[in-house]
Amino acid sequence: MSFALTILGSSGALPAFGRFPTSQYLNIQNRHFLIDCGEGAQMQLMKYQLPVHKINYIFISHLHGDHYLGLMGLLFSMHLQKRVNDLHLYAQKGLDEIILLHLKYSKSALSYSIRFHVFDPEQQTILFEDAAVSVTTIPLTHKLPCAGFLFKEKTKPFKLDKQKLLPGMKLQHLVLLKTGANVFDDSGNLRYRNSDFTLPPTPSYSYAYCSDTAWNETMVDQLKHVDLLYHEATFMEAERDKAIETMHSTTLDAARIARQANVGKLLIGHFSARYRELEPVLAEAQTVFTNTALAIEGNTFELPA
Repeated sequence: MSFALTILGSSGALPAFGRFPTSQYLNIQNRHFLIDCGEGAQMQLMKYQLPVHKINYIFISHLHGDHYLGLMGLLFSMHLQKRVNDLHLYAQKGLDEIILLHLKYSKSALSYSIRFHVFDPEQQTILFEDAAVSVTTIPLTHKLPCAGFLFKEKTKPFKLDKQKLLPGMKLQHLVLLKTGANVFDDSGNLRYRNSDFTLPPTPSYSYAYCSDTAWNETMVDQLKHVDLLYHEATFMEAERDKAIETMHSTTLDAARIARQANVGKLLIGHFSARYRELEPVLAEAQTVFTNTALAIEGNTFELPA
């Protein structure tokens, strides 16, 4: 699975009906990301046999407890398992102080280093980028400053058509062809045309995680045509007044954002503890955006689907 999202927690502020607070695990081309870390996140990682030791990047959307209170337990467990690799933690100002205070008063020193990356949730900022993936903040609207995260694969290399490769082709020729370039000799004459020896790249995919937010139409442009969108849907439409009061979204808010952004698939989560059964929640969202699914514990969503 080169692009797979596993849901660890789907509940709102309170754990309810076997649902855990928010946390998600994302694997893109063997890069392992944890998105938010509500209570019990490490237990969920173990339950679903996900490789905790491979997580090198953790993104925290905001500092309401249901989105980060599982973090200290996870950090200490990584220490007890003798982690040595650096851990990169992306969050707003304040989480670094919280963690350092825990370490100070428990007289603890971790076996690895935490690299804190502080971001401004009101700005679109590239937090992480390498040869294959970029992660950018999505400004949201909530009681506390809050940001979502947009994960995008970069354009992938062309694939070599092994049946058409010729004897005498050198490694540097193949490398150039995989970039999409033609190969020329020292005199500038065309030697190998890219289209004669390659197949199109595998499609690149994208995932947008929109944590706690009130209706926020300003993010639609950033979400245009993403393959997979997670958008909180704490309340059903009958509780719109409560959604407005708490600066959360309803099922129809999430579905309308998905429709306006023309996304491939919508996942909804962060469900209020007032809903024991979630089928009515899903059905309501599907009245506006048909390709909607529940982001509930243990479900893995792969791209391509």
